[in-house]
Amino acid sequence: MGQKINPLGFRLGTTQDHHSVWFAQPKNYSESLEEDQKIRNYIQNYVKKNIQKNVEKNIKKNMRISAGLSGIARIEIKKTIDLIQVRIYLGFQKFLKDSLIPELQMNLQKELNCVNRKLSISTLKIAKPYGNPIILAQYIAGQLKHRVPFRKAMKRAIERTKKENRKGNIKGIRVQIAGRLGGKDIARIEWIRKGRVPLQTIRAKIDYCSYPVRTIYGILGIKIWIFIYKKKETLIKKLPLKKNEGKGESKL
Repeated sequence: MGQKINPLGFRLGTTQDHHSVWFAQPKNYSESLEEDQKIRNYIQNYVKKNIQKNVEKNIKKNMRISAGLSGIARIEIKKTIDLIQVRIYLGFQKFLKDSLIPELQMNLQKELNCVNRKLSISTLKIAKPYGNPIILAQYIAGQLKHRVPFRKAMKRAIERTKKENRKGNIKGIRVQIAGRLGGKDIARIEWIRKGRVPLQTIRAKIDYCSYPVRTIYGILGIKIWIFIYKKKETLIKKLPLKKNEGKGESKL
């Protein structure tokens, strides 16, 4: 049987970096780990509350499709002795505007009881949001909540990824949904793959996410693998041939 492993943890140090960077003594390690989880949960809940308010006020258009999106692709945390730096990677800037960041920073500092440490929050927009597996999984989750057929939702997600793949960096994608699909009594797994996804090649850069979604039939699990190909820059330049080279004769 195949041995399954998380593609991100499998590639740490080669094509994947850590999302949290800090040092702690063994006795304080668990506290720092819980603090990271609190920061991520608080930011995600804060963004979801703002989206819900906007839905109720009917400010945003086409919210029936984008209601499942939170727009957060990744949250990186860096800690020093007297500073906590949080960088939020957003797919859609409208879900967390710059005017809301001071309020979020103040509320989060109260939640963590940061007395001797400062907290700074910055945002960074992703150029291709639907090329990120987490945002793509959130899109599929929003479709499934509104009872769109799962195969149609998977195909729509792959089409959106293709539209944003103008430079051709994305060479393959695999989308998998597991659970009581279509309300059937027996759970099963369905998946679609376009292109190639080399999971056993460590040098291959693969973005991966697993995302749960709650439906009226139960919880479904969404998994997405995206293979991103980056050309290596060759430092070796071709030297010009001499007169006697390449003719079969050489003088030593």
